[in-house]
Amino acid sequence: MVGDKALVMVDNREIQSMIYTFRGRQVMIDSDLTRLYQVNTGRLNKQVKRNIDRFPVQFMFQLTAEEYQFLISQNAISNKGRGGRRKLPYVFTEQGIAMLSAVLNSAVAVDMSIKIMNSFETAVL
Repeated sequence: MVGDKALVMVDNREIQSMIYTFRGRQVMIDSDLTRLYQVNTGRLNKQVKRNIDRFPVQFMFQLTAEEYQFLISQNAISNKGRGGRRKLPYVFTEQGIAMLSAVLNSAVAVDMSIKIMNSFETAVL
């Protein structure tokens, strides 16, 4: 347990299954990251907006409607749930994920980022 939150138990293979390739870059979807970092989407988005200069387009970008539909069609993510998404998801590269752990400023984010970085190293393009 880190602070008042238990680390989400995920292995390298599970994290690797959350890594996608878009625009020639390996990325992770914001909703997967919020689950791993144990924060809600609002907090993640707020911290990104407050620190937007740390997230240039090579670190984070928003998927197009076509890219998002591709994810749904590949069963990578569900479009079901409590009303679905209102906005297209943002995705973060390995460098963007490193920045996220810094701006979220929590022990859970730091520990999980290390696990994610190790998974990026062994993920197949």
